[in-house]
Amino acid sequence: MEERTESEKGMRMARETDDIAAHEAAEHASAHVHHGHSHAPSSHHAGGHHLLQVEDLTVSFSMYDVASGSFFGAKKVESRVIDALSISVHVGEIVAVVGASGSGKTLLADAILGLYEPNASVSGRIWFDGVLQDAESLAALRGNGISLVPQSVNHLDPLMKVGRQVRGFSGDAKDREIEQNRLFARYGLDESVDDLYPFELSGGMARRVLLACALIENPKLIVADEPTPGLDLDLAVAALDDFRTFADRGGGVLLITHDIELALRVADRVAVFKDGTVVEETAVANFASPDTLVHPFSKQLWHALPEHGFEVIA
Repeated sequence: MEERTESEKGMRMARETDDIAAHEAAEHASAHVHHGHSHAPSSHHAGGHHLLQVEDLTVSFSMYDVASGSFFGAKKVESRVIDALSISVHVGEIVAVVGASGSGKTLLADAILGLYEPNASVSGRIWFDGVLQDAESLAALRGNGISLVPQSVNHLDPLMKVGRQVRGFSGDAKDREIEQNRLFARYGLDESVDDLYPFELSGGMARRVLLACALIENPKLIVADEPTPGLDLDLAVAALDDFRTFADRGGGVLLITHDIELALRVADRVAVFKDGTVVEETAVANFASPDTLVHPFSKQLWHALPEHGFEVIA
């Protein structure tokens, strides 16, 4: 039923504003569950919504099943890689996605960036900063709100010098040069790297350049897909500390990683990924004991950590 007067409409809007303010100000204990996940103490909903919210994401690929007949007579089948996945990132937090190789974690990153293969079928809903997105709008957000730290160093343009790739082509050139120099110093990259092509970089140097490319864009959300392989421990810690600082200043980070120990060091919450979906999304504090974890696979990951003796449980 429509409001009868402008006064009633104004009162309703005022109530909604108060509800949003109360929700945002509420302290979220690690055991507090809503929106399908538990919260870390730092979790809050700026503007009354998540920075990133993915609901029921399913990604399938149309492929030929060569086992069904000859090469030319093979039938097409749908191979589902991500199944009804839901995950969220609040303003000011790092959410670490952990799980086995080949479980679809990188595909999650691609979906958030609107990177879909021609034979992919995608369903579900993705909100960014409270706005429902589609593939076109997600693609427009790449480098304009959402930055990706890709898993592969092949994302660097082989025909463009490193400095030009890091600085990009938008914003104030002088400001971006200053920021590039700061990032290079932070990650132990000499100024001479500016004039090199990607093929002249070591694997570790290329990965540090990718970090600089993401951080220079001043995004709201960073999707970091395995950002630390190839880095020594000190540089890996520095990179994650930069993500922590970025989140503490009001951004959000979705950190996809195999390194659970490093993830637990900086993250606020952990999303446990198995068989193409998130089986548990919980506060880092709950990884202090298997008794505070819910899913059997989460408990297995806890027991497999070095400090717990790499114990394998059924």
